[in-house]
Amino acid sequence: MHEVIICEKPSSAEKIAKALSSKAKKNFYNKKIKYWTLNRDSKDITVLSGVGHLYSLIPSTSKSTISFNLHWAPAYEVNKKTSGYTRDYVRAIQKFGKGADSYVHACDYDVEGTLIGYNALKYACGEESLAKSSRMKFSTLTKKDIIEAYENRINIDMHQVDNGIARHILDYYFGMNISIALSNAVRKSKKRFLKLSVGRVQTPTLSILVDREKEIEEFVPEPYWVIRAILDFEDIEIKHVDGNIFDRERAEEIFNKCQGKDATVDKIEFSNSTTKPPVPFNLGGLQSEAYNVFGFTPKRTQSIAQNLYSSGYTSYPRTSSQKLPESLGFSSIFKQLAKDQEYRKHISQLPAKLKPNNGKKDDEAHPAIHPTGILPSGLSKDEQKIYDLIVYRFIAVFFEAAKFETMSTTLDIEGEKFRFRRRRVTHKGWMEHYPFRKIDDEKFPEVKEGDSMSVKELISDEKETKPPARYNQASLIKELEKRELGTKATRADIIDKLYDRKYIDGNKISVNQLGKNLIDTLSSYCNNLTSEELTRDLEDKLEGINKEVTTRQSVIKEGEKDVKEILVDIDKNTEEIGSKLYDAYQESNIVGQCKCGGNLIKRYSPKNKSYFVGCSNYPDCDRTYSIPKGARFLKKTCDKCGLPMISFGSKPPKHACLDSNCGKEHLEPEQIEVLGKCPDCGKDLIKRSGRYGDFVGCKGFPRCRFTCALDELKYKLKK
Repeated sequence: MHEVIICEKPSSAEKIAKALSSKAKKNFYNKKIKYWTLNRDSKDITVLSGVGHLYSLIPSTSKSTISFNLHWAPAYEVNKKTSGYTRDYVRAIQKFGKGADSYVHACDYDVEGTLIGYNALKYACGEESLAKSSRMKFSTLTKKDIIEAYENRINIDMHQVDNGIARHILDYYFGMNISIALSNAVRKSKKRFLKLSVGRVQTPTLSILVDREKEIEEFVPEPYWVIRAILDFEDIEIKHVDGNIFDRERAEEIFNKCQGKDATVDKIEFSNSTTKPPVPFNLGGLQSEAYNVFGFTPKRTQSIAQNLYSSGYTSYPRTSSQKLPESLGFSSIFKQLAKDQEYRKHISQLPAKLKPNNGKKDDEAHPAIHPTGILPSGLSKDEQKIYDLIVYRFIAVFFEAAKFETMSTTLDIEGEKFRFRRRRVTHKGWMEHYPFRKIDDEKFPEVKEGDSMSVKELISDEKETKPPARYNQASLIKELEKRELGTKATRADIIDKLYDRKYIDGNKISVNQLGKNLIDTLSSYCNNLTSEELTRDLEDKLEGINKEVTTRQSVIKEGEKDVKEILVDIDKNTEEIGSKLYDAYQESNIVGQCKCGGNLIKRYSPKNKSYFVGCSNYPDCDRTYSIPKGARFLKKTCDKCGLPMISFGSKPPKHACLDSNCGKEHLEPEQIEVLGKCPDCGKDLIKRSGRYGDFVGCKGFPRCRFTCALDELKYKLKK
């Protein structure tokens, strides 16, 4: 009997193979792709892995045309540049996976993981493998959970498969098809190529940010006053009970009335309060806390949490659950964690009855994020931070509430009431065991009702109301979760994509002109694409597939109808849309001023698949500048020529003028030595100077980009 187990990643394959047999043998396909062989229950088992998605959707027609006829193809065929590394993984599964007696789907138990394994079985092992397949379901990669999942295999959840297929198809329809339509609109109206990106969730997310940007721009500040006093006694600061006073006359009345007067303690009130323990982490909660505590982006936190899970140290991170079921075996986990001296200090004080403070949110597939009990070794600094955050949160949720006492003191100055508050901890509870939360523990001043106190200084602060705060990545994740846009697994990727597309900038997220104009244009001509309701409705229907409320076919059909309506809107307004988008692109990519008076604009060359800087007055001015890969434009300009300065490279980055020939002796045309004729276009080849030394380049640059090293010239021309 031969059995094949398909895993999502190489690290998972190793964990599963070693859990099923201590004698599991590591092998190599093509000298670099690991797979494992073992024997269990009289079966020869081969454990194979992918590296995430091995198959991608591709149109049956050209990639550059709008298509609703899609099929699955190996990822390395769809995009050789970014997915070429998947070729050997597909071929290893094809070689060792076909013809087995049984198959086990052991990818992560969620929609994406289920689809990854299903496609590997169907297309690499052959469709007949599906009838012989079973499914492992686990939330941690511990030996105990792996063996339990293997011995209690279930059927592949075809609802998850259908959900995954429908989700990918809809993302293609909304992403690729509409992006192509918008790029075509620019080409038709401006005869220029412009690479644009929209998406089913990406565009409504950008719309949320644009709305906030407009609120900030349109905000009109309103003046207000805060009256406060500093007492001679312990320099206590007291504030007028009216708080923010928007009436200037009222503020002046209070200030003039109280100036030079003493304060009398009018009333002292004491109250008690409690702060419950935090709830266990789901992915959004972990991302938010890691941002607040360490400043980690949601994407970075998600990646680290995934690595900790793959290494067997923590549970599956892409979960919505804030609940920890008793079946996890809390005592066993704490017993293992207590082997660490620092953790033991807190674990030793746990209550006898271990009952976590579970939150409201649940997830049918996985519990809240928690440590498995296996103590890690060799973690990076960032991984250790996230691991500690997960462990201490796991410990803290089992402790009792923290208790506080509040002293609220009201004072009277000439009939005007002022107040100060102090709060001190009476029982630290869970806060003593969660080092990432500050504890309020203020000293209560020794005062009593009727005490008279002299005022050292009376202050009237004039302030202005502030516009709404910009989102940061963590608060945007929360907003998307609140509005039910995207999924727990995709929200961080969506935000990352908006940065990559250069629609947004900064830690406090601001939207650039291209992002604003993209949303304004789409809102004017095809509003459905920016609609949260459309996106949320489709998301509900996708989730309905799991509950048998809807079907894959009906959701795809509805999505296709919605996209076709948007495409009709774009087609009706091609000229206006293309013109506005290109103008916005030009404006958002201005990097400086050309010597002819035009604007220097960062452009993309589809032919050479690279960026360069050209003049807005082209073709009257054909001045261009090449840009090193990954270069950033700095705010300062070159002292010699006034062109923008750029930063490129790393460790440390180099700073240079945009013009690579800046500062070098200029040669008149008759002085330039011609080294030969270009084999590509026939123009003169001349000696050029670059950031990395002299080389041979074509005089027809940038239309012709033939280059070679000086010592290669003869060989190149001969060839």
